[in-house]
Amino acid sequence: MTTWPTERDHEVFAIIDAERDRQNTTLQLIASENFASPAVLEATGSVLTNKYSEGYPGRRYYGGNEVIDQAEELARQRACALFGAEHANVQPHSGAQANMAAYLGLLDPGDTILALRLDQGGHLTHGSPVSASSTFYRFVHYGVTPSDERIDFDQVRDLAAEHRPRMIVAGATAYPRVLAPEPFRVIADEVGALFMFDAAHVAGLVAGGAHPNPVPHADVVTLTTHKTLRGPRGGCILSRAEHAAAIDKAVFPGSQGGPLDHVVAAKAVAFGEAARAEFADYAAQVVANAAALAEALVGHGLRLVSGGTDNHLMLVDLRPLDPDLSGKKARLALDRAGISLNENTVPGDPRPPYITSGLRIGTPAVTTQGMREREMREIAFQIHRVLTSIGDDAELAAARDDVVTLCSKFAPYAAGA
Repeated sequence: MTTWPTERDHEVFAIIDAERDRQNTTLQLIASENFASPAVLEATGSVLTNKYSEGYPGRRYYGGNEVIDQAEELARQRACALFGAEHANVQPHSGAQANMAAYLGLLDPGDTILALRLDQGGHLTHGSPVSASSTFYRFVHYGVTPSDERIDFDQVRDLAAEHRPRMIVAGATAYPRVLAPEPFRVIADEVGALFMFDAAHVAGLVAGGAHPNPVPHADVVTLTTHKTLRGPRGGCILSRAEHAAAIDKAVFPGSQGGPLDHVVAAKAVAFGEAARAEFADYAAQVVANAAALAEALVGHGLRLVSGGTDNHLMLVDLRPLDPDLSGKKARLALDRAGISLNENTVPGDPRPPYITSGLRIGTPAVTTQGMREREMREIAFQIHRVLTSIGDDAELAAARDDVVTLCSKFAPYAAGA
């Protein structure tokens, strides 16, 4: 007879039910979020959470891992096949830990890294002062051109020639255009640098053929499994075979303990789902929906950074609409209307990162729900409606009612599922 409690923890599961209801009745437009499939959720909540498996398949520090080894090996094989990589480490708990492990495995403390500025689309782990990445490494940052707000490759080349970085990092958390890997590879070769591509945001688009694959060009590619890839929350590192041992050692024992085996299994499920033909249709629709939403927002008079989008996200610069409207204030008003997104800095932003002058909007989650271009136009209308009615409680309530009606047609999870 088991010894665990038999009484259901109603307090905790009431919270889970409430979050399911929130996800079903509000618009999820945060570019780094998505809805995992029932199969991914099932694997994440499986008995594999009970196992401790420090090490790697065939090389564990604990017994009883013969089944776990199969799950991790399957995840590694599927990741390599999906992206065309020579080696995959599927143990990182997050994209941030994947990035730090890549640095740890390939660099020495104090080495110089060239990466995108945080306020122009970069990530905290690309050398933000609040991140450990800036504590252990010397970061030099490139940006976007003022004219078209796209990566300034002349600046990348000039900074690389001046600072001779040990590594050049491409990839972003808020960049609305295709980020071609080839120019970075050329510049890295010119200065003898390693090239790392952080594909956290675009991994699913890469898997679905809607974004160029950086794997053939980069020494190492890091990614998350829960954004456009639509898997469980977690990270992954893809690398050339020559870096495999260093990367694996940097993950364990260098920066993590035992892997989350239930999450590793769920990653295997997600890689398998992304290899199916219908996932390519999904990735293409994510991009098509983003283009439709961007066009509709521009039609309502909103300014988009770089003028639009080529991928799954867009950045709205609120200053032309209302110089006094901050990203944070706009986000809070949109929350009241059931529209979830995040404030975000825009190039040249005079406000700090926790206030900002912009909004980041993404289409992965609503596309998973089955919404298409028609719904994107409705969403754009509701966003503009809220932004121009910040102080009007009745108008915000009416917008909320309309959002509930829209979401009722596309609920991702059945009640109680």
